[in-house]
Amino acid sequence: MLNPLLWAIIAALGALLGYASPWAQFPPAALLVPLAIMLLGLAAPTTRLAFQYTWQAGTLASLACLYWVFWPVEHYGEVNWLLALPLPVLLSMVMGCYYGLFGLAARASQRLHAVAAAVYLGLAWTAMELLQATLFSGFPWLTLSSAFVAWPITVQAASWVGAYGLSGVMVAAVAGLVMSERSRWSLAVSALALAFIFGVGWQRLSSYAETTPAHTVALVQGNIDQSLKWDPQYQQATVRKYVTLSRRVADASSPELIVWPETAMPFYFQDAGPLRRPVLDFVREGKIALVLGAPAYKRTDDGPRPFVLYNRAFLLDSRNVDFEWYDKEHLVPFGEYMPLADILPLQKLVSSVGDFAAGENEKALRSGDLSVGMLVCYEAIFPGLAQDRVNDGANLLVNISNDAWFGDTSAPHQHLQLTALRAIEQGRYIVRCTNTGISAFIDPLGRIKIAGPQFVDVAASGVVHPRTRMTVFHDIYGYLLPGFGVLAAVFVFLLITGGATPSQNSVGRKRARR
Repeated sequence: MLNPLLWAIIAALGALLGYASPWAQFPPAALLVPLAIMLLGLAAPTTRLAFQYTWQAGTLASLACLYWVFWPVEHYGEVNWLLALPLPVLLSMVMGCYYGLFGLAARASQRLHAVAAAVYLGLAWTAMELLQATLFSGFPWLTLSSAFVAWPITVQAASWVGAYGLSGVMVAAVAGLVMSERSRWSLAVSALALAFIFGVGWQRLSSYAETTPAHTVALVQGNIDQSLKWDPQYQQATVRKYVTLSRRVADASSPELIVWPETAMPFYFQDAGPLRRPVLDFVREGKIALVLGAPAYKRTDDGPRPFVLYNRAFLLDSRNVDFEWYDKEHLVPFGEYMPLADILPLQKLVSSVGDFAAGENEKALRSGDLSVGMLVCYEAIFPGLAQDRVNDGANLLVNISNDAWFGDTSAPHQHLQLTALRAIEQGRYIVRCTNTGISAFIDPLGRIKIAGPQFVDVAASGVVHPRTRMTVFHDIYGYLLPGFGVLAAVFVFLLITGGATPSQNSVGRKRARR
């Protein structure tokens, strides 16, 4: 019998070292997470213990990545540190339940032939990540394939099967090695999985070429202290700083589009007034386009409030009199809105200007030859939203965020690598602009060019190429879920009918006794 505590610690170390962090990252270490949970599920003597052991390991692994939840709640949510400290633990315990389900899948795999079991476990991991991205508004922060963005050759297959599918292929490779104890034929699954990963990676990296005109885009990282951002006395200084930095980069590189972060303007930009005027003057005088974030509202006679708030991205263009905008569609629960607000007697965990409503205008923002698909804040961690933006005609993706909430923790680094997966899946450049970093230019291969360090003022320009060609993943996106459902049904049938020989089942029981 494996030592559950030891393997839970191994899973936590794998997550800590494998996923992005400010200290160090060795991507293959992340594979220790599925390995530990797989082995614990296979070795557990009962179904109950299989879930318990793997839930514990998943909880520790999640905590190693999600410890940063404490920071925004304690620093900006006006929550005492004694009350804030348990929150990342509670969130990790919830995330651990998903790994517990995978542990049950691992235990059930003993009824399958070794080759089928390896494939089945890869599919089970993909199912687990899909559940993480869907249930309770979704939180796919711990996508396994995101840990490998630092090694571009290993993640190009996301352009075929998506980030969750690639995670499943990686787990299938690990499962093939584990199942080789039962049958060496399972090593073929590992070999095929690795051949697919590195074959697609080599092909895309070696054949990559730009076929569309280059466009210069700039981003401005204002580095506004989060504790001062919403102070009315600091608003004029904020506007002045962003305009000054933008003039500097405009003079240096003549960009046709400049991007400011999420809620860069901490006031209602839609209202005319002295705070808005310097920004409009800059756009008109410089004859450029500008994307900026600001809160917005719409008056309404419905419901208990006379208005609805939005987290908005504006596009200002010297060639157009009217503004274009995109309102954030996928909001952060407990941060931007309170789920079940009429039932739960809770307040938001972080302070802001109010409770936002989800936007419904998904259209791309157009400026000349650039058709900009907006992803606001953590919308960039959801593949479906990037898919929608490209469906709506985006030839460039722009992610604006305010990662100042997270301080100098792992969160901004993890957020950046998750965003890079969207570039690979959709075959689009991504311009990522944040308040305090990490701001970056990301090419369609997910290669990241950091615009500047965190917690400093940055005004940097980069070259992007608008693209209209679709990836394999984009074209088959609508068929992936039904196809996955069919495969899942096949394996459920095999499990129910006992898709293994008696000798294979006996091997599983012997492992459990050990």
